[in-house]
Amino acid sequence: MKTSNPVLARLGQAAERERATGYAQPGPYGQPGYPQQYPPQQQYPSGYGQPVAPPAVTPMTLDDVVVKTVLMLAILGASAAAAWVLVPDALVGVAWIGAAVVGLVLGLIISFSRMANPALVVTYSIVEGVFVGMVSKAFDSLYDGIVLQAVAASFGVFFLMAMIYKARIIRATPKFARIMVAIIAGLFGVMLVNLVLSLFGVNTHLRDGSPLAIGFSLVCIVVASLSFVLNFAQIEEGVRMGLPQRYAWTAAFGIVVGLVWLYIEILRLLSYFQGDD
Repeated sequence: MKTSNPVLARLGQAAERERATGYAQPGPYGQPGYPQQYPPQQQYPSGYGQPVAPPAVTPMTLDDVVVKTVLMLAILGASAAAAWVLVPDALVGVAWIGAAVVGLVLGLIISFSRMANPALVVTYSIVEGVFVGMVSKAFDSLYDGIVLQAVAASFGVFFLMAMIYKARIIRATPKFARIMVAIIAGLFGVMLVNLVLSLFGVNTHLRDGSPLAIGFSLVCIVVASLSFVLNFAQIEEGVRMGLPQRYAWTAAFGIVVGLVWLYIEILRLLSYFQGDD
């Protein structure tokens, strides 16, 4: 099945290979098995003289994505809470930066990987939880109650975008997808350059509460919100394409990445308006 989405096209090719060869079946006593390869339309031997049908690949459903997303968020939340409680105040900055770097590397690996890797996605949730926990702890120490406000706003925006997508008010057309990818890449580049410059003491006023910083955060919030439209469209098309069930982890990963980005930007924006109290 053809698709205009390059990510889904790549995953679809992987799915076709899996459907052709079948999943690796576990060996006796939990030992790892190996995928069996048979000529097309040839039945698998059962070992008892009776042929059986080849193993079927269970397709991904919307419920699979919902379950995996909730599980990832639960792991992320537990990791954030543990980091908040266990990491001393003196090490918050170190843990913040370390988790951000590791999370970025894992995120890039998952994004450009040709196969869904549940273990890697779960690891990403744990690391990202540490990052979110440290950021939240730092902001909460300065502005009481800001974390709950940001969490509520983030999920509110997410469910609003889900309703907008369901009503087809915004459609993930190929042109929309290209524009979104370009804007997200551009924003990522700007934030990376700003980070590097800040390390050398250069203030670009993108993160200092100035009108420029407020405007930049608003742009990031809008783009992060619109990125959910791409996620929903990929999930919908992935289900229609019959991607294997474990690719629900990849779909859930995309949603969680958008939620974390949205939460961080809302947290920053709220801090700008509370800074004068």
